[in-house]
Amino acid sequence: MSDPHASDQPMTGEPHGLEDHGEDHGHDDHAHSDEALGPIDWPAYGAGVLGLVIGLVITWAFVLSKVVAST
Repeated sequence: MSDPHASDQPMTGEPHGLEDHGEDHGHDDHAHSDEALGPIDWPAYGAGVLGLVIGLVITWAFVLSKVVAST
């Protein structure tokens, strides 16, 4: 049984050769979309930043308790 993926050459089975990036013939090998990106989800970014700040406060509290406990 032969393995079709065993070749040393990349994309040897491609019908249009190594230089075909798929922009023609109705397909796109790089998955570039023609659609624009949606709006920025500010509440989600705000929640992420808030979570980061809360995590830093908790870390600071652990460090502070360790310093106080060791003195």
